[in-house]
Amino acid sequence: MSIRQAMLALLDTGPMHGYQLRQEFEGRTGGTWPLNIGQAYTTLQRLQRDGLVEPLPSTSSDEPERFQLTDSGRTEARAWWHAPVERGAPARDELAIKLALAVTLPGVDVEAIVRVQRTESMRALQDYTRLKRRGPDRTAGGVPDGSGHESPDTGGSDLAWTLVLDALIFQTEAEMRWLDHVEGRVLAARTTARRTPPSTGQTSAAAATGSHATPTPTPTPRKARR
Repeated sequence: MSIRQAMLALLDTGPMHGYQLRQEFEGRTGGTWPLNIGQAYTTLQRLQRDGLVEPLPSTSSDEPERFQLTDSGRTEARAWWHAPVERGAPARDELAIKLALAVTLPGVDVEAIVRVQRTESMRALQDYTRLKRRGPDRTAGGVPDGSGHESPDTGGSDLAWTLVLDALIFQTEAEMRWLDHVEGRVLAARTTARRTPPSTGQTSAAAATGSHATPTPTPTPRKARR
């Protein structure tokens, strides 16, 4: 997820400081992707450098610096909602890389890797399903931060939490189907390799099948005319 775009979208609701942005982000995404406070402030600095946010004048030295969107920042924040999420270069998937290497390197038990991963994926799926049945944890959100902003704990946040959890469930189910597919492809490749004899040349192939060349018949000479 682009933290940059998410923070612009949050700032479109009003000025905030880094801690507020972190609290809002985690509250509105169900706490699924924790945001490091250092990352929040680093992103704010980059947004300020790019002319998308600007600091508000501070009324007290004890208050943390708050930021608001510039006109350019507001334009970019609102354009994000109308643009599709690009699926250009895929993110590195450790499991896909691991299995791609496993099927190309000698001495690696691919089936054992698949079995271990399937067990882990099943455990994760059971955890997600159990969490969904239990419902959102009310103790983790909805705490006012004294600024007028509040981590959402209404029906809207419940829906957001459920949607994020559904995405994790669907992704894990897809991963398990893919593992089944990998296992089937590996087994099929091994079976094909066993059935295909090595090529040793046309002569050897002919000898193996017992075939022989048919001799060309010798033409019979015609009788001379008298």
